[in-house]
Amino acid sequence: MNKASNIGLSSLGTLSGLRTFLADLVSLTKPRVMSLLLVSTCCPLVLAAGGSVSMSTVWWLLVGGALVTGSASAINCIWDRDIDAIMARTSNRPLAAGRLSVMTAAAFSFIIGTAGLLVLALQLNVHAAAAALFGHLFYTIIYTVWLKRSTPQNIVIGGAAGAIPPLVGWVAATGSLNLTAFLIFMVVFLWTPPHFWALALNKNEDYQKAGVPMMPVVAGRTPTHNQMLLYALSLIPVTILLVLSDANLGAFSMSLLLALATIFAFKNYQLKCIGDVDSPEHTKKAWDVFGFSLIYLSLFFACLVV
Repeated sequence: MNKASNIGLSSLGTLSGLRTFLADLVSLTKPRVMSLLLVSTCCPLVLAAGGSVSMSTVWWLLVGGALVTGSASAINCIWDRDIDAIMARTSNRPLAAGRLSVMTAAAFSFIIGTAGLLVLALQLNVHAAAAALFGHLFYTIIYTVWLKRSTPQNIVIGGAAGAIPPLVGWVAATGSLNLTAFLIFMVVFLWTPPHFWALALNKNEDYQKAGVPMMPVVAGRTPTHNQMLLYALSLIPVTILLVLSDANLGAFSMSLLLALATIFAFKNYQLKCIGDVDSPEHTKKAWDVFGFSLIYLSLFFACLVV
């Protein structure tokens, strides 16, 4: 029995130990990331249903989606426990810190993942469960196991995994996909590189120590800035096509979504103008891009509902 197993078993006899154990299990699901994924799942559901959706459908989508995404995040924590222990922002994760064993985390992931797929299939439809399973496998196998440590394009290709939850919500309502669903997928897909690279610019040393080939580590700041701006600019035409593709999206959606995409592109342009300079100004602007990217995506999905 390994050290993590001993720690876990010996601590379960006390109330505080049980609380810590349960808190560590929850943290494997990455709740903050999950909350954004659940928003991106439920809002397309409302749009696809034309605003007429039952609360029970929303509830089961939230439950099933949370369990499946939590399962995928737990596998990510298992696979990345070695590099998580090296990086400052992840070193206190349960597996990296040795508070949980791999076996415990794997069993937890399997149980909640299976439960989530059953909820989606039985309470909604098999199409939603199939889409969620595809997203789970893409994130865990294609991104986590294959791409993350092998190519600076890890976030670009792997970003498709984060763009699948909207498709899960869409098929939960309609049982099929259409152009609007694909364009929502494209918005999240194009949003992902500038979002994560803005973070990577300020966590460059962490990724270097861990040997993760993020774009700023491999190519440097200037090429990263250029690509971030390109992806941000690409959101503008995709936004226009999205609004035009669905009769439920009108002038309000066009105005708000275009404004959000334009501001996001401008902030990336400001970062690019600073250049390859390690300065407080660059750090502040990279955090500004990262922070606004979260605001952008939240308001984007809120707009789909409104």
